Amino acid sequence: MALTVDYYFAPHSPWTYLGHERFARIAGEAGAAINVLPVDLGGKVFPVSGGLPLAKRAPQRLAYRLVELQRFSEFLGRPIVLQPKFFPVNPDDAAKLIIAVDMHDGGDAAMRIAGRILRGVWVDERNIADPRDLAKIVAEEGLPARRLDDAMSQAAHVRYERDTERAIAAGVFGAPSYVIDGELFWGQDRLDFVQRRLARG
Repeated sequence: MALTVDYYFAPHSPWTYLGHERFARIAGEAGAAINVLPVDLGGKVFPVSGGLPLAKRAPQRLAYRLVELQRFSEFLGRPIVLQPKFFPVNPDDAAKLIIAVDMHDGGDAAMRIAGRILRGVWVDERNIADPRDLAKIVAEEGLPARRLDDAMSQAAHVRYERDTERAIAAGVFGAPSYVIDGELFWGQDRLDFVQRRLARG
């Protein structure tokens, strides 16, 4: 029986960007379903899990973060702008856009637009807090322009809040996180373990 992966992420996370396409491929090869679950990492998850926003991290940690991003970018063959023009950025509107696409167009479409948003931050240097940039992304994905209105709906907001609480209940403390049948895997560098878990069924 095919498994389902709860995919918790933030649409401005560089680690999510680095692992997104690989995760999609691993899940597809295993025939696994994906619950696409962008969550409020900085506003809700970090405060209850000990996480710190970049502005509050020690200089040593900030410096090493850039080293690791460069290493993984080279290792995975994924381009990255280490200090993009529009980062840090408020991810809430982009998260709710992904949710709206998931609600109206399905999980595959949500995965695709999530990938484009992540690449928008870390390669194309787009401002994912700007409705104009989000409108361009929607158009590039061939989705109806009204998805931007759907993203501002009460239904999208409620689901964003609910999925964030769901992440906290599942023990999520960082992005990306993958939960398979109650088992948590944190970080794109744990995708080998995700692959093995899916292979076991």
